[in-house]
Amino acid sequence: VDGHLGSTVRMKREKTECCGQRWCVGDACGIVCASITWFLVIYGEVCVCSVMMWSWEEYQVHQTIHFLLFQLFAFLALSSHIKTMLTDPGAVPKGMLTEDTLERIQAMSTEVIYKCQKCCSLKPERAHHCSVCERCIRRMDHHCPWVNNCVGEGNQKYFVLFTLYIALLSLHALYWGIWQFVLCVGEEWKGCSAFGPPATTLMLIFLLFEAILFSIFTLVMFGTQISSIFSDETAIESLKSQRGMDQSHERSDGWKNLQQVFGGPFSMKWLNPLATTYYTRTSHEYSV
Repeated sequence: VDGHLGSTVRMKREKTECCGQRWCVGDACGIVCASITWFLVIYGEVCVCSVMMWSWEEYQVHQTIHFLLFQLFAFLALSSHIKTMLTDPGAVPKGMLTEDTLERIQAMSTEVIYKCQKCCSLKPERAHHCSVCERCIRRMDHHCPWVNNCVGEGNQKYFVLFTLYIALLSLHALYWGIWQFVLCVGEEWKGCSAFGPPATTLMLIFLLFEAILFSIFTLVMFGTQISSIFSDETAIESLKSQRGMDQSHERSDGWKNLQQVFGGPFSMKWLNPLATTYYTRTSHEYSV
């Protein structure tokens, strides 16, 4: 919608706020799931400090290298999680759009204009309403309770990195857990842990179960996200296409899509969850 319609529709610029954050969805289920994510990573840290590193003196090089790797993956995974959770996914400002106003706007525009009945705002192309966030999200892929946020135009990079680093962390924990278990059995559970054999066995079994489960889940999600970005089709659009609903839109080159999501030409910034992307709300926002 052109800028000369600025006085036609009033838009509320407020954010979804919670816990003092500019953007944080106050969904109870999402907060619990996000907390569980942190708990599982912290549990891995407990296993590392109380079981894995207990045999450090005998295997200094091996244990030091894998300790540093585990800390690196954990830091990157949790940083990606925080950025995904607290970054505006591309929410459309709420409005006060009436049917009469919509008709006047459509008469002045050459394009089809849509209204979200729940947000009472203009609905950009490829935006979808999220009932949890209570906003329309531009290029919304899905709402993920594990990050307590929608995955959309503004935070998809961070979500992809979150799945990648959780998968790497899980695969690393899987290897290290098996290595430690074999070591403990070989040494008849002497000096390989801060706990006795029963407690050590239970801790390692739970760690391995967690690692297998989340490595499979996040690797599948990571592959799905990369495929979605490359094909320029979100999960919602893919689902609607399967149901025979028209989801035609101009698709761009797959490599350009990756550059748009990750913030420019390929560089190490693609893998850095703390590096900001070139995405700006103002370049995609309706001026109303």
